[in-house]
Amino acid sequence: MNTPTDEEIGAYIAAAGHAAWEVPDLPQDTPRRDVKTVGIIGAGTMGGGIAMNFATAGFEVKIVDTSQEGLDRGLAVVRGNYQRSSDKGRFPQDEVEARMGRFHGTLAIADLADCDLIIEAVFENMDLKRKIFTELDAVMKPGAILATNTSALNIDEIAAMTKRPEDVIGLHFFSPANVMKLLEIVRAKHTADDVVATCMDLAKTINKIAALVGVCPGFVGNRILFARQIQANKLVYQGVMPWDVDAALNQFGFKMGPFQMSDLAGLDIGWSKGAKTENPIRDALCELDRRGQKTKAGFYDYDENRRPIPSDVTAGIIKDITGAEPSTMSAEEMIEICIYPMINEAVKILEENKAQRPSDVDVVWLNGYGWPADKGGPMFYGDMVGAQAVLDRMEKLGADDPAFAPAETLRKLAASGGKFTEIDTGGLKV
Repeated sequence: MNTPTDEEIGAYIAAAGHAAWEVPDLPQDTPRRDVKTVGIIGAGTMGGGIAMNFATAGFEVKIVDTSQEGLDRGLAVVRGNYQRSSDKGRFPQDEVEARMGRFHGTLAIADLADCDLIIEAVFENMDLKRKIFTELDAVMKPGAILATNTSALNIDEIAAMTKRPEDVIGLHFFSPANVMKLLEIVRAKHTADDVVATCMDLAKTINKIAALVGVCPGFVGNRILFARQIQANKLVYQGVMPWDVDAALNQFGFKMGPFQMSDLAGLDIGWSKGAKTENPIRDALCELDRRGQKTKAGFYDYDENRRPIPSDVTAGIIKDITGAEPSTMSAEEMIEICIYPMINEAVKILEENKAQRPSDVDVVWLNGYGWPADKGGPMFYGDMVGAQAVLDRMEKLGADDPAFAPAETLRKLAASGGKFTEIDTGGLKV
């Protein structure tokens, strides 16, 4: 393995962060749209967190929810977040009131008609989002930017519900949105240059780190995450316990492994009682009301301090469903099986022109998913281990599942001794 110095890693990360702001095909003199008022659809965890970014930066924010109860609850959470920051001495009490004074709650999307920017932050349900954008098209003033916070859905399909697809863009915030630094800005097929330029500027104004990406399932960050999750689940079907997979990824440098993360997010996302999904282990846990940290049990058991403890119940469910004998796989092998497919998927994203440059992939993972800084990001780490090592592992995984076949560019890198961080497939194209 090639082991760079701390200085080399730091210099790469700084350069990657700087480059992410550069949009090569966007003329410097592109005009910006004037954004003074922001409308947020959805007062839940995501909508409230997104709204906080704008209120903190001095924008007037209108936030809409389907019920007064939901609206009141959402604004109470926002106030609580600000109050805690004030109590810790980050800003004076009168600043809490000033920020809350920028919020205006409403129950009707039509009340957002005069906003300059709208961000839809409802459930990940395409029918619901299509319905909302149909309504936005009917009520919003000309020139308003219509953004969706979807984390994986097809924004071209959402934009097609409007007569102004050039005004539609993805603004994918990461949870908790008032804390996480990353903002994936998703340029759809018809998104206008001035909308892209305005949103890149806004990201700086609200103190985010932006990465401009294209439309594909999961965009850049979640698409790579899905590849890791699939392999982590496959390991469990081979008799590896979830806590052993997590321990391997903790050893790699992630603060949370895939199953710790699932428990934190909630196992019942996308699940309903009696549902049979592609993840029967998750279904069985949810049926027992083991839905993650919020129910004090998921893949793990949790004590009163939310400390995760390996669960005999989960181990029994896994044995019943998979029939697999317990595995004694090494942490090193588990790391390769989970991490190398992420590198391969990133290469496929670059081949499909859904990211501007390899270093943008690293910016996304360093700032949105807790990738360990000493390993620079998936592309940088690929150069540490070398393309041949990644190819050897992907040949094995691809033989088992064609979805994990090695990317063509990976094969070329291995043959030529090339570097992941120097891949140039032509940048972002829509």
